[in-house]
Amino acid sequence: MVEPSSAEYVELGERSSPKLDKYQKVSVIPLVFLIFYEVSGGPFGVEDSVKAAGPLLALLGFLLVPFVWSVPEALITAELGTMFPENGGYVVWVSSALGPYWGFQQGWMKWLSGVIDNALYPVLFLDYLKSAIPALEGGLPRTIAVLVLTLALTYMNYRGLTIVGWVAILLGVFSLLPFIFMGIVAIPKLEPSRWLVADLGYIDWGLYLNTLFWNLNYWDSISTLTGEVENPSKTMPKALFYAVILVVFGYFFPLLIGTGAIPLDRQLWTDGYFSEIAKMLGGVWLLTWMQAAAALSNMGMFLAEMSSDAFQLEGMATRGMLPELFAKRSRYGTPLVGILFSASGILLLSCLSFQEIVAAENYLYCFGMIMEFIAFVKLRIDHPAESRPYKIPVGTTGAILMCIPPTLLILVVLAFASLKVMVISMIAVVIGLVLEPCLRYSEKKRWFTFTMNADLHDFHSVYQ
Repeated sequence: MVEPSSAEYVELGERSSPKLDKYQKVSVIPLVFLIFYEVSGGPFGVEDSVKAAGPLLALLGFLLVPFVWSVPEALITAELGTMFPENGGYVVWVSSALGPYWGFQQGWMKWLSGVIDNALYPVLFLDYLKSAIPALEGGLPRTIAVLVLTLALTYMNYRGLTIVGWVAILLGVFSLLPFIFMGIVAIPKLEPSRWLVADLGYIDWGLYLNTLFWNLNYWDSISTLTGEVENPSKTMPKALFYAVILVVFGYFFPLLIGTGAIPLDRQLWTDGYFSEIAKMLGGVWLLTWMQAAAALSNMGMFLAEMSSDAFQLEGMATRGMLPELFAKRSRYGTPLVGILFSASGILLLSCLSFQEIVAAENYLYCFGMIMEFIAFVKLRIDHPAESRPYKIPVGTTGAILMCIPPTLLILVVLAFASLKVMVISMIAVVIGLVLEPCLRYSEKKRWFTFTMNADLHDFHSVYQ
C-alpha cells in the first residue's frame, strides 16, 4: 500500500519552520485518536441509519461506504499531507494546484463547515445530561451551560495540542469500552437473522445518506495541523491507517450487537438509543457508563475539531491569505487568535438544530472535497516528479478513477439537500468569493499586515 519515493523527499517532506521546532510535536498514538475524534468519536449518532433503512443497509453502509469514501479521502490526505508538511493542509493543496484565490475559498468553506460541526457538540453534551439535570433542558441555564462548556474546552485547546492529544486518548478508550462490555453480555441474545432485515419500500434515503456521510467524513481535517506532527512523512500515513480501522470497527461492532441482540423497532433507533440498549442488556450501570461515554465523546470531538480549525487559520496566515495576527502563537505554541475566532463562531451557531447543522455542514464540506479531488489530480498531472514521501500506488489514470466514486457520492448527498440548506450554503459560498478580494483590498490599504513565510513550498505565485 505504501510507495515511498526516493531519498530526495527530505527536501519537502521534512521541511519545517525553525520557529516551530521549540514546540512539542504530536506522536502517532495521540494523532490516531485526534483523527478518530475528527471523524467519529464513537458510534453515538449512527442510530438514525437503522431508523432510515433498517439493520441490513445500516450494517452494509458502515462496512462498504468507507471503501468508497473514507479510504480514498484518507489516502489522498496521506499523500498530500506528507507532500506539504505544514499547517493549513487542504488549503495549501488547493492553493498549490489552482492558485491562492481558490485556496482561500477552500479554507473559508472548510473552516465554516468545521465551526458549524463544532457548534453541535456542546449541545449534544448537555442533551445527555438533561435527564439528570432537568434545568439544562432550555432557557437561561442551558445558554449559560453552553457558554461555560465552550469556554472551558477552548481553554484546553489554548494550553497545547499535546494535551489535547493525550486527553483524546483517555476519552477514546473510555468511550469505546462500554461497547466492548455490551458485546460480551449480548452474546447469548444474538440472533443473526435480525441482521438481514431490510424493507426496500420504506427507506428515508436523505436521512440514511446524511447519517453515513456525516459519520465517515473529515479525514482531511487532520492535515491542517501537519506542521505539529512528529516526522509527518511516516507518522501521518501510519496514523491514518490505524484510524480507519478504529473508526470502522467503532461503528460496525456496536451496530452488529445492537441490531442482533434486541428485537427491531426502527422508530426507536434515534440519537441516544444505544443507551437504552445498554440498559436492556447490562442494566443501569452500563446505561450510566454509556451516557457518560457519549457525553465525554462530544468533548473529544470538540477539542479535535477546534484544534484543526485554529491551526488551519494559522496556516492560511503564514501564506498571506489572512492577516498576520492569525499566525501569532501563545506561549504554549497554540494559535490564540484562531482559537478565539473559532470559539466565537461556535457560540453564534450553537442555536441551530441538529438536523440543520448536519445538512449545512455536509453541503459546504462537499464543495470543499470536490476542490480537493481536483487539486489531487492536477498536482499528479502537472508535477508528476515532485517529491511525495507517501504516494498512493496508482498512476494518473488510477488517481482519476479513485476520485470518481466519492465524487458521485457527493453529488447524491447534494441532491438530497433541502432548498433551505442549499440557499444558506450558497450564500456562505458567495460571502467567501467576496471576502477574499476585500482582504486583498485591506492589504493594499495597509489596514492589516499580511506576511508570507518564504520557507513554504508552493507551485503558484503567492500574495506579495
